Amino acid sequence: MLDSTHQTATLPDIAQEEKAHIGGQLQWVGMSDIEMPLQLNADVDTIAGIGRVRAEVSLDDAASKGIHMSRLYLACDRLFSNQKIDFNRLSDLTDEFLDSHQDLSENALVEVESDILLRRKALVTDNAGWRAYPIKLSVVQCAKQGISRYLSFQVVYSSTCPCSAALARQLIQDNFDQHFDTDKVDKAEILKWLGSTDGINATPHSQRSTAVIKIKLNNDQSQVPIEHFIETVENTLQTAVQTAVKRADEQAFALRNGQNLMFCEDAARRIKQALEKSDYVKQFHLRVTHHESLHPHDATAEAYSE
Repeated sequence: MLDSTHQTATLPDIAQEEKAHIGGQLQWVGMSDIEMPLQLNADVDTIAGIGRVRAEVSLDDAASKGIHMSRLYLACDRLFSNQKIDFNRLSDLTDEFLDSHQDLSENALVEVESDILLRRKALVTDNAGWRAYPIKLSVVQCAKQGISRYLSFQVVYSSTCPCSAALARQLIQDNFDQHFDTDKVDKAEILKWLGSTDGINATPHSQRSTAVIKIKLNNDQSQVPIEHFIETVENTLQTAVQTAVKRADEQAFALRNGQNLMFCEDAARRIKQALEKSDYVKQFHLRVTHHESLHPHDATAEAYSE
């Protein structure tokens, strides 16, 4: 029986010593959902969290049985355990993947997914609270196309249906016409009526909505510009969901919803226009989903960069 603390025998390496029974190249081989500590080099201070890492290389040697997955893991461990993560560090990691797989692989990728907590202020009062934003950083290094850097993130917002708003206004007009059936109308009576449930007898429907955005960044972008893009999208839509609120904040949010009526098409076009103006962006893809309160299904819209 071998003493595991004093091994002298050479352990077999099947991936290196044996050839594949069925040959062929594979686009990507590796691991996903690797658990790693995550500290970001971003344009805003973030709390250290847990990253879920995808680490893969191509298998271009058609006869090889497999890659060296432990080498990918150990390279990730060295980076994520000791450094703040940005796009330059991830690019260096893909270099290390390829260096450790010479004669096997020409392409490498790494993706990091996490939820980033950001402090968000209330609309009117001095209150603030935490919001979690799902993000993904991706670096792909290909022998033919070179390096590509991607940032993906999600923003949650409220959308009020323009159609239901118009229908609600019509019902309020009809209700007013039935209640005030004379030409002489007292202003104080109207104000009292408008403040009652009898007066405003219909309201438009709104729903929680999500925008999922993937951006191809310029290759000289190292720091993660997460605050820049979240602020860009939330300021464009105007109705991002809130954290800690008092009545004044809730009233301000109701006003913003009323001033920013949106079909899913409207939301997608707003975001598209904002991204087209950003100097950070080479290409983008976005998809908005309005989780309908009227229907049991969702309304969706999608857009790409030109």
